[in-house]
Amino acid sequence: MEKITQQFKSEKLKTSLYGVCAVALIGWCVFRFTAIGAENARAVFNPARYAADAGAPVYAMEMQSGSGVLREPIEIKNNRALVSSVRVGKLRPGQRVGDGEIVSVSRDVDLNTGMHIVRTRGASDGLQYAEFETDGYFVPLYAVNNGVVMLDVDGTATPRNVDVVRTDAQNALVAGLHDGDVVILSHVDAGDKVQIVK
Repeated sequence: MEKITQQFKSEKLKTSLYGVCAVALIGWCVFRFTAIGAENARAVFNPARYAADAGAPVYAMEMQSGSGVLREPIEIKNNRALVSSVRVGKLRPGQRVGDGEIVSVSRDVDLNTGMHIVRTRGASDGLQYAEFETDGYFVPLYAVNNGVVMLDVDGTATPRNVDVVRTDAQNALVAGLHDGDVVILSHVDAGDKVQIVK
């Protein structure tokens, strides 16, 4: 037993163990780098690498000036509606509301309700939509971020400042775009490479 204990304490055994560990470590490193090289050689699909090289797939729409309708919700009861000061500027006499139309829009706040009174004619009670028809460039509201839209310019996301003229719950009428501009509808950062999904 004493002979075995001395063998474990010997320098020769320690050197052998260190050598085995060093060979195992070097072998693992060689294997790992070989595996990485083989993966790159096989061109294994890597979404992040693909997006950086070819461009992130994005949805987009090409701009053409045209007619559109923005819809402002309004709750009507007995041909009368109450709207806040923030929304009153979106309504005007003669504007269509459901089957009827707006007759008058009070610019003064009603002291009893703290709201502006909108009178209608021929509109059914309940939730209706006042329609605003106009010409211009319409984009989904979510595509505008603090007055900026992203355009696809030669495969690169490029910011463009726009003026938001009017909005509804889903769309925005904007100024600052031109026919043929391609507005990116997906979330991207300025300078990202993009690839339009058809």
